[in-house]
Amino acid sequence: MKILVACEESQRVTIELRKLGHEAYSCDTQECSGGYPEWHILGNAIEEAYSGKYDMIIGFPPCTYLTRASAVRLFPKKVLNKERYALGLKAKEFFMALYNAPVKYVALENPTPLKIFGLPKETQAIQPWEHGHPYTKRTCLWLRGLPPIQPTDKVEVLGSWVALNRSKKTRSKTFEGIARAMATQWSEACKEQ
Repeated sequence: MKILVACEESQRVTIELRKLGHEAYSCDTQECSGGYPEWHILGNAIEEAYSGKYDMIIGFPPCTYLTRASAVRLFPKKVLNKERYALGLKAKEFFMALYNAPVKYVALENPTPLKIFGLPKETQAIQPWEHGHPYTKRTCLWLRGLPPIQPTDKVEVLGSWVALNRSKKTRSKTFEGIARAMATQWSEACKEQ
């Protein structure tokens, strides 16, 4: 399959898909850090998603303005920050454009969103500890044409990934176990269809 992994500079999911023989490409507005620039499209993920070239899209749209964790900045002193709200609406527009791309299989990943932006209800929520990493970090998945991810390796929780990592860049990278589960389980599901 030809697969676009949108908004992924780490290339973790792209690499797992390539191991399975798929023609997968990461796409981001920043250079990749995964070590395979020949598999990376430096550019606009929406343009790629609507290009008609892909069988599947796995996307990690920016969550800065959508995540529930940002509520304190959206409502400082309990008053709506209109500029931040406008940025959140733009982020929702981007998210929905990826979700509605003319592709048979779509999966988007984001943290729990703020209700004020009215994103559709997620299909499922997963945790790193369900895939071999001893941390909590609730991650929502919005799926179209794909089944929910099943746990692969449940382990004991040592703590919160977000609390342990102050670096936004580190916190935003996909866990290897989750990347592997996405690649293998969704590949198998597509073969069966």
